Amino acid sequence: MTDVRDVDAPAEDENTMTDAAAPAAASARRPWTLQRKLIVTVVGITSFIMVLVGVSTSAILGGVLEDGLNNQVTNAAERTAVLVRGYIAQGWTAQEILEEQPQPPGFLLAIETPPSAPTAAVVESDASVTELTDDQIGDLATGLRSETPSVVTIDGLGSFRVEGEPSGASIVVVGISRDEVASSIGQMLTTIGLLTAGGLILLALATAWTIRAGLAPLRAVAATAERVSDLPLDQGEVSISERVPAHQADPRTEVGRVGEALNTLLDHVGTSLTARQRNEERMRTFVADASHELRTPLASIRGYSELSLRALSKDRHAATIETAEASLERIQAQSLRMTRLVEDLLLLARLDEGQELVYGTVDLTRLVLEAVGDARPAGPGHTWVLELTDEPVQVAGDAGRLNQVVANLLANARTHTPDGTTVTVGVERDGDTAVVRVHDDGPGIDPALRDELFERFSRADRSRARQTGGTGLGLSIARAIVDAHGGSITVASEPGATTFEVRLPARPRDPAVTAD
Repeated sequence: MTDVRDVDAPAEDENTMTDAAAPAAASARRPWTLQRKLIVTVVGITSFIMVLVGVSTSAILGGVLEDGLNNQVTNAAERTAVLVRGYIAQGWTAQEILEEQPQPPGFLLAIETPPSAPTAAVVESDASVTELTDDQIGDLATGLRSETPSVVTIDGLGSFRVEGEPSGASIVVVGISRDEVASSIGQMLTTIGLLTAGGLILLALATAWTIRAGLAPLRAVAATAERVSDLPLDQGEVSISERVPAHQADPRTEVGRVGEALNTLLDHVGTSLTARQRNEERMRTFVADASHELRTPLASIRGYSELSLRALSKDRHAATIETAEASLERIQAQSLRMTRLVEDLLLLARLDEGQELVYGTVDLTRLVLEAVGDARPAGPGHTWVLELTDEPVQVAGDAGRLNQVVANLLANARTHTPDGTTVTVGVERDGDTAVVRVHDDGPGIDPALRDELFERFSRADRSRARQTGGTGLGLSIARAIVDAHGGSITVASEPGATTFEVRLPARPRDPAVTAD
């Protein structure tokens, strides 16, 4: 026998899946855009206000018309009750009275004189008088007995506002048709409806155009952001050229400020990417140069070591020993060269971290005098000139590192200028700044090299010869030391005049030790 619960189970699971899928379908429904929300909100609120105003105006005007008609009926009833009294005494019917006393179209007259049957007549639109049938008189009587006797509806004639007045032993009922009032209210409602519909259409179009035009900069911002998001920013060389158009990034408008902010952000990001790319290139160059500089002495050390071992393994004659000693001297020289390179790299790293400086009072005048004295024997073919002030120029700094700065500048002038060049070294005080200048009348610096002169491993001689090329770290170390002292180093060069200028704060400073 089949279990009923097993048969019903799939249906129950299907209903459960359907109910679970309903929220997912609802959540996947496309959301409204800001433009649509604004248009619907503005048009909806305006429509509600206009309809409310139209209905209120119609109700107020209808009430005014109804009050006017009521007063008109009351006055007509009082006047007619007096007017028809003589006719009633003569036994005239309502039709005969209206034919004798013409009234405007829509005027109704009913007379009841017990025990006689009531008579009633109405003036048609063509000014003819029509007597009411018994059924119509019954409708009139029924309406007069209702809770609102002032308004009755007569079959075939329409709605009337009526008023009854006694006239002797008779009752005179006067009514005026409400068709004119209803027609006026209908025309007014039609006019208000048409004007409202036309106004809403015009409002919707104007609102849509205005909002669309107002949100155009925001769409431009979104489009620009989408284009930027599609750029391969993880690749090597990246430049962000996408920008929000200038006419849609007007900071005088709220949305325009968003576009201007995005353009500013993209400028910053582009600058950062360019700087990152430049740093990566410098790092690759730095690693390559450092590797080359270290490879050369290491190769020399290895070669001379192998030469010494090979020579000693064959024999131990004096010539062999001399060869081994010469090899060991070369090994020692290359080791010292490699040690200086590693120490320079370590110094740059520590200066980048804000370390390696021991502050004290430094007499720049004495320091420059001693540095020039050391440079004269190394460059006897150059003319060395000192320009010193009478008063010593003192700064707060690391004497050893500042001496290294001056020595590097003098070595740079000696190495890259020919014999016979005059090198002038001066020290002076300029307000709160101490200035050291190293000037030479040599051939000058290549303009293509000037922008990267203070970069690491930057060389005027690309051959890497030790006589003219060096490691390319001297000026970069000088700049790092000067920067660590809160100063600046600049160069101005043209053929026949090259000047390096170091400016340091000359204010006294409390000694502080920041060395490792």
